[in-house]
Amino acid sequence: MRKSPNRPQEGVGSGDYNLGAWSIMSTQANEEAMPQTAVEDGDTSRFDALMDRIHQLTKAQSSAQSRVMPESEVAGAVRPRELVVGSGREPSDGEWYPVEPATLSAGGLTEGAVEALVLKTLNGRAEATGRDLSEHLKLAFRIIDPLLHSMKQDRLVAHKGAAPMNDYVYQLTELGRERGKKFSEHCTYFGAAPVPLSAYIESVRHQTLTNQHPTEEDLHRAFEDLLIDKKMLLRLGPAINSGRGMFLYGAPGNGKTSIAERITKAFGQTIWIPRAIGIDGEIMRLFDPGMHEEMPLPANEGLLDSCKIDPRWIRIRRPTIVVGGELTMDHLEVTLNTSTNVSEAPIQLKSNCGTLVIDDFGRQRMTTDQLLNRWIVPLEKRYDFLSLASGKKIQVPFDQLIVFSTNLEPKQLVDDAFLRRIPYKIEVIDPSEEAFRSLLRVMAGKLGVEYSEEAVDYLMTKHYRAANRPLRCCQPRDLILQVLNLCRYTNRPAKLTPEMFDFAVENYFAVM
Repeated sequence: MRKSPNRPQEGVGSGDYNLGAWSIMSTQANEEAMPQTAVEDGDTSRFDALMDRIHQLTKAQSSAQSRVMPESEVAGAVRPRELVVGSGREPSDGEWYPVEPATLSAGGLTEGAVEALVLKTLNGRAEATGRDLSEHLKLAFRIIDPLLHSMKQDRLVAHKGAAPMNDYVYQLTELGRERGKKFSEHCTYFGAAPVPLSAYIESVRHQTLTNQHPTEEDLHRAFEDLLIDKKMLLRLGPAINSGRGMFLYGAPGNGKTSIAERITKAFGQTIWIPRAIGIDGEIMRLFDPGMHEEMPLPANEGLLDSCKIDPRWIRIRRPTIVVGGELTMDHLEVTLNTSTNVSEAPIQLKSNCGTLVIDDFGRQRMTTDQLLNRWIVPLEKRYDFLSLASGKKIQVPFDQLIVFSTNLEPKQLVDDAFLRRIPYKIEVIDPSEEAFRSLLRVMAGKLGVEYSEEAVDYLMTKHYRAANRPLRCCQPRDLILQVLNLCRYTNRPAKLTPEMFDFAVENYFAVM
């Protein structure tokens, strides 16, 4: 063994090497093997090669432990729950949540799929640190980092510079730019990494409405901002508890839409949904900011202290989606954006675990028969079949409370076969005079208008009884708004008077 002239030799040959001495000797040997000129010139290529070699070795060990398994094998494998695709937990408060995967395969992803997302992201952003990419793709940095080093070895990305916390600023090479463009031609999506369909189906099973059983107290809380008859709440209660569907019918203006929009409040307040779903290489957006309201966890939420939540999912208010006369058959199917090759989920998928209100049922641009024939099986079986752009058919949950709100009699719109599948038909009747007066009093207080019993007596006698005009729940608000606007225009105190009611009635009921 060659002796180093500057190294003490205590312990050599005694068979009692310590780790420190071995590290020192190995370092010295490496220094001797390295040309002195390279060190003096500050050449960093050897350092990069050494770091790449270390990452390659650690990656090889990790990939050997987390190989991609076929779905059949995954289903039968015995693994810790947090490593299973789509796994989640229910904390002490009963809210299900998705657990962050430990590896790509545990998250239902492949290296190729994530590599494509990275290349498309860098192609659009020019450069980004590893942690920026981790945040953008909603994947843990410990998962992204080895993949980035592998992509550097493959000459797809290059280090532009160093970044804090053992990170680098990455940019595309010419090869990486060409490959990124090819991926973009197939699909331009480069947002959060998609969640597999199986994980989404599992999440719906945990958050289904059928597991929720609202009580009378829950209904009173949900409808506390509405003046609603107790008999109506008693009829609504069992229908809401069923979690299936109902017809709300009756004259316009009695609050059918207002009732339907508040039904969801009787259930749990929040659910988790994936931002996007991956199905055999196709991307389908599920989270829709126009229909979903994000409900982020508080910063001091104890949930975050006990586990890491998968950031590919988003916590939203349990959805209430209202569609009216604009509803077409296209809204019920997967829609492909041909310029981006990204699919959009249909409204029934976006409303899963919530409420879907078909307002003004019977006035859509498609016939009622088309709509009902499309949903007659899903309403009974609670699952639906969707066709993707590739032609593949998938089975998805149909798990929402569907409310058909209409001004027409249900039997005039649909046949008995469909009515049987909507077990609750609830008529929203006109308010009594007592309830109508209560509405006037409540709305006057809310709008800051001075209430007068004499003026209300005048209104009821002259403009309702004498005219044989039906009472509607929307009229107190509309009439008082007419009075308020006139008072503001004429700079008068906001007060209910017979003269004000004469003016409001003349405008409001001009053609009614």
